[in-house]
Amino acid sequence: METLTLSHGLQMGDALIAATAQEHGLAVLTGNVKHFAAVPGSLIETFVL
Repeated sequence: METLTLSHGLQMGDALIAATAQEHGLAVLTGNVKHFAAVPGSLIETFVL
């Protein structure tokens, strides 16, 4: 997590969201792909407001 915090701005809340989604086999729906893109094995779906 420290590496991803420095390189991609991943914070504790984002890490918990990514881990929960992975545990349940779900995608993360986000408008900020930068934070989640580096998390290994994460499925990301984007939206634009």
